[in-house]
Amino acid sequence: MANSKIYFLLIFFQLLVSCSIVKGFNSSISDKKATRKTKILYDNLFKIKEKGILFGHQDDLAYGVEWKYEKDRSDVKEVTGDYPAVYGWDIGGLENNLPQNIDGVPFDKMKNWIIEVYHRGGVNTISWHMNNPQTGNNSWDITPSSLASILPKGEKHQLYISWLDKAADFFNSLKGNDGKKIPILYRPFHELTGNWFWWCKNNASPKEFTELWEFTINYWRNIKNVHNLIIVYNTADFSTKESFLEYYPGNNFVDIISFDKYIYKNPKEDSTYVNDCQRQFQIMDEIANENHKITAFAETGYEAIPYEKFWTETLLSAIGKYKISYVLLWRNHGWQEKENKMHYYVPYNGQISEKDFISFYNLENTLFQNEVSQLNLYKKIKQ
Repeated sequence: MANSKIYFLLIFFQLLVSCSIVKGFNSSISDKKATRKTKILYDNLFKIKEKGILFGHQDDLAYGVEWKYEKDRSDVKEVTGDYPAVYGWDIGGLENNLPQNIDGVPFDKMKNWIIEVYHRGGVNTISWHMNNPQTGNNSWDITPSSLASILPKGEKHQLYISWLDKAADFFNSLKGNDGKKIPILYRPFHELTGNWFWWCKNNASPKEFTELWEFTINYWRNIKNVHNLIIVYNTADFSTKESFLEYYPGNNFVDIISFDKYIYKNPKEDSTYVNDCQRQFQIMDEIANENHKITAFAETGYEAIPYEKFWTETLLSAIGKYKISYVLLWRNHGWQEKENKMHYYVPYNGQISEKDFISFYNLENTLFQNEVSQLNLYKKIKQ
């Protein structure tokens, strides 16, 4: 089945690039000095969404439900025989010079995994659960004016610059065997329409938020020579086009638009998740078409996946007809001692949704590592 998927995907790509005009294809990355590989990846993400959805998983190579830091392991691979196409990472903790991130992943291992993913043709995406700069507490400390404190005239601005320097050094250090910088999908200040992080909209005006966003990206591009980032604008729930765009920093600072949404109720009894996703994808699709951007489902999942048909019924229904570039499921932590519960979002061997996940994997429009390795997303396709 996997070989069949790859064959048809390659044929599709050949047909796609042979056409003089591809409907809806007008990619232009926001960083005019972006590295060649970064530009190529962005162009190919634009094209591949016409065929299918890249499947992603947070911390996929780092640990699973009952294992940690074991070479070549992946819960996704152990169920499907294939790795995901997109790999999520978080650099929270880097700002404090910690050796590991907020979920315990050592940064030296993370760097090696990012390089490994790149060399086999996968896509890396990074978020940053940075500490509250005003208080020193974690991201969930919503002390008022925390965001304003790191603006150019804020009391913590120099501290923030030191954090940006550390992140820039990390991004610039991500290089392949050829010495070229590895492209990264970077998702700053994620879930901004929520109310749980210090950077969310309840803690900043649109002017403050966009000023911070622009300063951050400009500092990296113009001062630190970071040109391997594809910038992902990310919200939580939103109800209208206006509410999605209220904090939007502008097309010169965004490449992909996305939202995060999780399911908390049995989808057989409650259709809220599917209905909300469909409504939000419709709004986001309109915005993307108007602004020539890519769309994504940047985080989602059903903790412990108690519904056996979640993949082919619920998740596919939530995405529906919309041509998003990727969907990323959250991490497979396993047993959480403090919370006294299991915390995972993709199945492992024997899990109730395992068979349905395999059916999901075998669909022609779900793309995993084997497909993207064959396509070579970091190589310009000749027309």
